[in-house]
Amino acid sequence: MIIGIPSEVEPDEYRIAITPEGAKDLVSAGHNVVIEKGAGLGSRLPDETYAGLGVEIVDTVEEMFDRAELIVKVKDPSPKEVSLLKPEQTLFSFLHLAPQPELTHKLMETGATCIAYETVMLEDGRLPLLAPMSEIAGRIAAQVGAYFLEKMTGGRGILLGGVPGVPPARVVVIGAGIVGTNAAKIAAGMLANVTVLDRNLDHLRALQSFISGRLTTVMSTGLAIEEYVSDADLVICSVLIPGARAPKLISEDLVRRMKPQSVLVDVSIDQGGTSETSRMTTHSEPTYVEHDVIHYCVGNIPGAVPITSTYALTNATLPYILEIANQGVQGAASRDKALGRGINVMEGKITNRAVADSVNLPYYPLSSIVPYDF
Repeated sequence: MIIGIPSEVEPDEYRIAITPEGAKDLVSAGHNVVIEKGAGLGSRLPDETYAGLGVEIVDTVEEMFDRAELIVKVKDPSPKEVSLLKPEQTLFSFLHLAPQPELTHKLMETGATCIAYETVMLEDGRLPLLAPMSEIAGRIAAQVGAYFLEKMTGGRGILLGGVPGVPPARVVVIGAGIVGTNAAKIAAGMLANVTVLDRNLDHLRALQSFISGRLTTVMSTGLAIEEYVSDADLVICSVLIPGARAPKLISEDLVRRMKPQSVLVDVSIDQGGTSETSRMTTHSEPTYVEHDVIHYCVGNIPGAVPITSTYALTNATLPYILEIANQGVQGAASRDKALGRGINVMEGKITNRAVADSVNLPYYPLSSIVPYDF
């Protein structure tokens, strides 16, 4: 199979979808890998490194798309990339379609098979391709929250961990999944006063058993969110419903009642955001102020550390890329139900219920398109 890797074109996105080591494994398995010129430079991976491993470097994205059967990306495709997709091709990438009905429609019109990293799901509900980026995003969320609490960046002028005789910052994490757990670990490690809210008692129990001391776990209710958010110095939103839009748990009125110059980091922004006041930002312009609250809503947080992120992502995606390349997308999906759950669009139809519901379009079970039992 011919596997194409384009340069990422989203603002401030420096990751590449495959490392040289991953590309070598694909070539060794008998596949052809075609990479757009310069795609790895943001992760300090020059073309020469790939070329020395048998990868072909092409000058333009048009040539790469024209030749590839499987296109592997990091972020959701740009309008130009969508226009280059053909029905016989497979796109494997983060898609985050729930808050993007226009992109969903455009991908359906291509006829291509579109597999979203974030909805590849194991039987136990784990998301193996989203997990490494969630770990990174959670850790960065605590770091940037601490930074933007500093006076020079417009914050309250509070040190996250305090000092003897001066209390630490109050950090509230909404959601105890992978993002929230990692955010809580870093914030607690910086000696902040951390409260984590979630509806899943098992998640809260696991987190509390791992981190002792400056960590409180609270069952998430509307009243609890209002109480803890209004008193927080830093709020980190990390709620995820796989494939669906993030629920709006923080109202605009609640943001108005937050402390002046407090910080809200909405990691859920790529699924629409958890706060009513959240809107997408970039690493170049990461924050804005609304109701005297600093909002950090960068949609590609792991892109800030592209070397770490590129390797972490490839570690997770490579086995699935090899499955698709070796068996074809239908064969791979029939043998691996987790991969089948990752298919969002096929033959112009939406095959993920959460996505279909979010964009108000009909849902078609994958089994109605592919003659396998999913």
